[in-house]
Amino acid sequence: MNCYNIEEAYNFYTRLLGFKLSDELPFAKILPPEKKHIAEGPGGTGYFLRYGSDHHSLVIFPKRVRDQMGGSAATPAGITTNQITWQVGSLQEVVDGHTWFKENKQEIIRAGRDMPGSNWHVYLFDSDWHVNELYYGIEQVGWSGQSKPGPMRERGFHVVPELPQKSEQQEVDDAIAAGIDISAGHRSIDAYDETFVVDGVYLQRPFRVTGIGPVRLFTPDVAAMVAYYRDVMGMTVTEEIDYRGHRAVFLRVNAEHHSMAVYDIGLREVLGLREDTTLMSFGMKVASYRQLRDAVDWLKAKGIEFVELPGELFPGIAYAAHIKDPDGHLIQLYFGMEQVGWAGERSAGRAAAITSDPATWPETIEDSGTLFDGEVFMGPWS
Repeated sequence: MNCYNIEEAYNFYTRLLGFKLSDELPFAKILPPEKKHIAEGPGGTGYFLRYGSDHHSLVIFPKRVRDQMGGSAATPAGITTNQITWQVGSLQEVVDGHTWFKENKQEIIRAGRDMPGSNWHVYLFDSDWHVNELYYGIEQVGWSGQSKPGPMRERGFHVVPELPQKSEQQEVDDAIAAGIDISAGHRSIDAYDETFVVDGVYLQRPFRVTGIGPVRLFTPDVAAMVAYYRDVMGMTVTEEIDYRGHRAVFLRVNAEHHSMAVYDIGLREVLGLREDTTLMSFGMKVASYRQLRDAVDWLKAKGIEFVELPGELFPGIAYAAHIKDPDGHLIQLYFGMEQVGWAGERSAGRAAAITSDPATWPETIEDSGTLFDGEVFMGPWS
């Protein structure tokens, strides 16, 4: 996401939600001399954040700087998503995807390999000019918590790579042979104590983000956006609803009920949400219903603003809470999602549409047999 209040956003996502800093990007160091001034001083740095071992799962960049950079960095009015990123299973898919997108007359922004993060990618626009990234092979941050050092980033690419490429293991071996200190990368150090016992583990807060979830976008043309994410990106429509005369469509990439949802933009005013962004919300998953309840209580005590939204807008998710980041972006906290079976059928224990007001939630809930279906974060939690 591109954020006006970048330093406040950094504190929000790290100190409150528990993301760790993998690397930072001072834009003044990468801009040409005539533009360096726009990124100098406070608020000129972008942050690569992670909840697990992927180098980054969330990136926040300074919107003021990005807009003044021009080109593809300056997103169209009303778009505050820097990019929406989708993982594929191989480098071959990225290269072939690039070819396929071009053959299908999709506008390619760029392709190659980014640093930091080491992920091979292709970037393109959706029908509303949101940037999408298809990628493979992101850098993994291991038990030491250190990202790759700067000298290991010389294999960045700005063109579609020729295949085959050397393996990650060979890149590491080559760096060691060249005398590079592979332990010299950035390591996040948290300056607060682990005081909460969370399911048998001491943590710094009473919950743990264990996954990133659905991206929800407002759009003036639901049909065009559905066509893009279904026909170009290859998603499957799971469900469609009408809420007070406004259309919403939910699309999935695997067994989860949805990874992407698009809503008629007229609903934004109905719900009283931020008027200058098409991002309705971005999902963050915690490990259990108990952790979700504890997260709500803890964040309320920290003075975080909650927004109540009708549960009908989130089929497949039974319990969710919505909080505002310092820019007014909504973060959807949830703990589980309905899974779609091998035959493309909805689960028997379908999540019911309920109010998102946590004050109405029961102390405990009964397992319908599907609460723990789907991908599980294998840990460790800290």
